[in-house]
Amino acid sequence: MELPERDGDGYLADMSVWTQEIATAMAEADNYKLDEVKWAQIMKAREFFDEFGSVPPIRKFAKYIGEEQNTVFKLWMTGPMKPITKYGGLPKPTGCV
Repeated sequence: MELPERDGDGYLADMSVWTQEIATAMAEADNYKLDEVKWAQIMKAREFFDEFGSVPPIRKFAKYIGEEQNTVFKLWMTGPMKPITKYGGLPKPTGCV
């Protein structure tokens, strides 16, 4: 699959082209594995964005999905909102992520 245009951080240049297939191909190109739990969090972030029109900070997102922040950090092994939004086809998070 040919990937759509991405910016220097790997985010889609056009959010409207996002599909799960594109996200999977992006993750593979980045040598990153997305499992069922990560997919569930990506989809919840998309749901949050659709509902509120913004990317949530990690505290608000953890509360939204009913998880402890530490659990989310351990799963992603990094600041979780960056890969969640990147592979979710969402805007880059702002502030402390």
